[in-house]
Amino acid sequence: MKIRLSSPVLTDSIVDGPGLRMVIWTQGCNHGCKGCHNPLTHDVCGGFEADTEEIIAKIDGLRLQKGITLSGGEPFLQPEPLLDLAIEARKRGLDVWAYTGFTYDKLLDKSSDSYFNNLNLLKNIDILVDGKFIESKRDISLTYRGSRNQRLIDVQKSLKEKKVCISEEYLDREII
Repeated sequence: MKIRLSSPVLTDSIVDGPGLRMVIWTQGCNHGCKGCHNPLTHDVCGGFEADTEEIIAKIDGLRLQKGITLSGGEPFLQPEPLLDLAIEARKRGLDVWAYTGFTYDKLLDKSSDSYFNNLNLLKNIDILVDGKFIESKRDISLTYRGSRNQRLIDVQKSLKEKKVCISEEYLDREII
């Protein structure tokens, strides 16, 4: 399956979730957050097309990584190919994090055309960092977030309990 990426897959990030991580930066974002640190990822026609099979081969080659992170751009504009990658990562014992400008509630809005695709992807994500980056709420002391409004959501617990459950494990923790 094809996916539009903004840059080559990075296999050794230490800032996009806990531990050593593989990061997949999707291309395309319609949020327009002022002060975004990835503005080159916004154009939905930018970046380049890749095949998920090539990315799965990279996942197969991982040895020290704790997990993968889906970032962007806006990952939930491409839920189908990311679902394939998330499933394959989890089969290999890797955790899956995702960053989105949407809120968790918006992703699960049943009136949305993308509800089922979003739900299927969420079923294969461990931690979701949700919410737009808000420049006036920027805080560089936050772990794994850029602004105070963004939440670290334990997705599996949230789906089970049918309410947003914040992951306490990563709050107020030093990155270093």
